[in-house]
Amino acid sequence: MWGFAAHYRQKDNSWRDCVPPNLPLAYVLYLNGEVIMTITSVPIIDIAPFLEGTATDKWKVAAQVGRACEEIGFLTIVGHGVPADLVQRSYDVSRRFFDLPLEEKIKVRVNSTGVGYVPLQVESLAASLGQKTPGDLKESLNIGRDFDHDRWPAHPPELKPLWIEYFRTLNQLGATIMQIFAVALELPEHFFDDKIEPPQAFMRVINYPDQPDDPLPGQLRAGAHSDYGTLTILRSENIAGGLQVRDRAGEWVDVVTMPDSFVINIGDMMQYWTNDRWISTIHRVVNPPRDKNVGSRRQSIVFFHSPNEHTLIKCLDGCSSAANPSKYPPILAGEHLRQKSEKAGTLAEAKAG
Repeated sequence: MWGFAAHYRQKDNSWRDCVPPNLPLAYVLYLNGEVIMTITSVPIIDIAPFLEGTATDKWKVAAQVGRACEEIGFLTIVGHGVPADLVQRSYDVSRRFFDLPLEEKIKVRVNSTGVGYVPLQVESLAASLGQKTPGDLKESLNIGRDFDHDRWPAHPPELKPLWIEYFRTLNQLGATIMQIFAVALELPEHFFDDKIEPPQAFMRVINYPDQPDDPLPGQLRAGAHSDYGTLTILRSENIAGGLQVRDRAGEWVDVVTMPDSFVINIGDMMQYWTNDRWISTIHRVVNPPRDKNVGSRRQSIVFFHSPNEHTLIKCLDGCSSAANPSKYPPILAGEHLRQKSEKAGTLAEAKAG
């Protein structure tokens, strides 16, 4: 007979059928007791109990996060404590920057460290995976953890203080998520603290304009790629032409956001650390349907959190065995980010200048 049940992995790695409190990570379709199909989705996880609760509460949150990182590499978090007003004001001031004429925005063209303005079609994220595609249909403004640089735009004048406040707030959230990761991997809660101090944190706000003209063949708003660091914190919006993630079955899954939430995904370095136990999922931002190309402008605030540049990324204890040896050679975090950014063309504009 047919059966339909949610499932999850327990701490002892056994599987248990259940109806979890959050949206289910995966459903299993059974026929006469045999699993014949798995359908994955991006779960919504309330992390407030980790911030405010007992050790048991922390473990329950970490277990949910660990399952998501293992199965699909993406999750949506609520209960994170970031003020909604700060998020909205940061979004609004960024939109005013992108509304400026190109000649004004180009005054803060991206420099050799990736800080500054990147115009439309300069970057091709699919190139970071060795794929050749036309430039992505997006523009961005980027900053790193060093706020003392000359790539701050003069207008809007309130952008700089707002972005610094947002950056510092999200940087703290990133450190908290790394503690959740540690517990999920059955490591001491503060295992990663010294490895992310200071972090290679990087923030970019991305504007995806309306598309009055047809894209070139193979051209997307953001080509298929994985993120380079340990985790990404995304504030997005539900507008035609949005984020999709590729599940383990190779299917593209739409990511639908909800109010006052962040989408979290792990990056390559977390996959390297865990020796593929956790996956740095390929994702992309697709073009809107041609009948919805006008009015499809969207904006994302993306915060990348990575270890200190001198941290050596190598397989964690407990993530390899004789049957499952380490798959990746050790690499310094800073060198890994530099190699990936060069392939994607993030620094190309600075080199051309």
